[in-house]
Amino acid sequence: MRYVQLRAFHYVAICGGFSRAAEELFLTQPAISDQVRKLEDEYDILLFNRHKKQVTLTPAGEKLLEITRRMFDNEAQARDLLTESRAERAGHLHITADSAQHVLKILAAFRQKYPSVAVTVSAGNTETVIDSLFSYTADIGVLGELPPDRDFVTIPLNATPISAFVAVHHPLANRKSLGFKDLCTLPLVMREQGSKTRKKFEEAAAAQGFTYTPAITAEGREAVREIVASGAGVGFVSVAEFGTDPRLVRIPLEGDSEMMMEETLICLRERRAGKLVSAFLAFAEDLRG
Repeated sequence: MRYVQLRAFHYVAICGGFSRAAEELFLTQPAISDQVRKLEDEYDILLFNRHKKQVTLTPAGEKLLEITRRMFDNEAQARDLLTESRAERAGHLHITADSAQHVLKILAAFRQKYPSVAVTVSAGNTETVIDSLFSYTADIGVLGELPPDRDFVTIPLNATPISAFVAVHHPLANRKSLGFKDLCTLPLVMREQGSKTRKKFEEAAAAQGFTYTPAITAEGREAVREIVASGAGVGFVSVAEFGTDPRLVRIPLEGDSEMMMEETLICLRERRAGKLVSAFLAFAEDLRG
C-alpha cells in the first residue's frame, strides 16, 4: 500500500469523480485512475462502482473513506504543528451553524488575531451540523441539541426561550403574550422537520395537549423570517436569534420556561488539536467566562 494510492482514492471519493480528483491534485486523470486500480488489484477489492461517467463508493470504499478522512486530517494537524507560525498567517476554518448569531463575538475576536485566515460560515439545522462534522466538511458546529455521541468537545454558549413573532402590521402585533390555545386558529409558519426550534415547540405544545399543522413550512430561519415579515402568519424563534428587524415584533409565549433553546459550540474530539480549531475554541471559552 502506498501513500499516493490512498491519496488518489481519498480525493476521488470526496470529489465525486476521477477528473475532479485529478484537477484537485494537479495530476492527469489516467494517473489517478492507475493509482486507484493498483490499490484495488493489490488487495483484490472493489472500492468504487463505475457506471458510465458516474462513480459511487462501494460499502468497502465507504469504510476506507472513514479511515482516510482521519488519516489526512491527522496529516493536516501535523502540518499545522510543524508550521504553527505560518498557520496564524493563513489557513481556512469552516463553521456550520444553526444560527451564526451565536458566534458573532467569537468570530470577531478570532478574526482580529487571525486576519489572514479565511472563514466560511454555512447555515444548517442540527442534523446538517452533525453530518458536516462527521464528513469533515466543517471544523466547528453550532447547534441547539447535543448528540449523545461522546466523540465531541462541547462549549455551552447561551440558553434563551422560544418566542413567537409577527409582522409589525399584523393584528397581533400589540399582544403582550400568546398561549398555546391562541395559536390554534392562527396560520403558523414553521421550520422544516429536523429543526430543533420546531421540535422543542411542538413537544412543549403536545405536553399541554395541543398539536398544530403549519400553514407554511419553510426551510431555513431566514425564509421563515421573510414569510412572517410579509404578514403571512406567526413564526417562532429563540430570543437570542430574533435579532433586530424593524419589520417584526416579538411576542413572548406563555410557559416559555419549558421551551429553552440551549446553543452549544461543538467539534469532533479528534480534531480538537488542530491549530485553528483550538484557537477558536479558546476564544469561545474566554468570552463565555
